[in-house]
Amino acid sequence: MSDIKNTENEKGLPKVAIIIIILVLIGVVTAIVLGGKKKFEPVGAGSEMIDFTLPDLNGKPVKLSDYKGKVIFLNFWATWCKPCEEEMPSMQALYKAFEGQQFEIVAVSVDKDGPEVVRNYVKKYGLTFTVLHDQKGKNKEIYKTTGVPETFIIDQNGIIAEKVWGPRDWSEESSIAVIVDLLRNGPKPKDAYKTDKK
Repeated sequence: MSDIKNTENEKGLPKVAIIIIILVLIGVVTAIVLGGKKKFEPVGAGSEMIDFTLPDLNGKPVKLSDYKGKVIFLNFWATWCKPCEEEMPSMQALYKAFEGQQFEIVAVSVDKDGPEVVRNYVKKYGLTFTVLHDQKGKNKEIYKTTGVPETFIIDQNGIIAEKVWGPRDWSEESSIAVIVDLLRNGPKPKDAYKTDKK
C-alpha cells in the first residue's frame, strides 16, 4: 500500500513542477510584454513630468523639479532646426508676456555640438529664458520625443497638461489657452488633460 502511494507521489511531483514552471514562464513573459509596452508608451498629457538635471550654458546644473509649483513650458529644440528657429521669437515674447507670474520656459537644446554653438544661437536671438543643453540627447529619449520642436506644458503639480508636436506661434491666443487657464485657475485632475497633435 505504501508502495502505491510513493508511486503516485513520484508521478504527481513532475506534474506540479511542470505547472509551476509554466506559471513562472507566463509571469516572466507578462512582465516583459508590460515592461516593453511601458517603455514605448508616449509621454503625453496626464503623465507625470520626468525629472532631470542638465547643465545651463554656463555649466551650472539645473533640475527641472526646481520649477515645480510654476507652469513649466518644456521645449526640446536644436540650433539646426528651421521650425525651432521660426518658433523662438514667439517663445521669447511669451516669456516676456508672463514675466513676474508663476511661469517658466525651460528650453532644452539637443545639439550634439558643444555649448558654444547653443550660446551663440541664444545671443543671436536675444533669448532670456532658461536654456539647458542635453548634448547626449538622453532626456529627449526619456521624454520619448519624435523630433524637434516638441513642447510639454506642465502644470503646477508636475503633471503634463498638454503636449505639442511641431512649432507653434505662441503669440496666438489659441496656442496659449492651456497656459492661461493654468495660471488663472490652477491645475486640473490628470484625466482632464488632452494632447494636441498639431
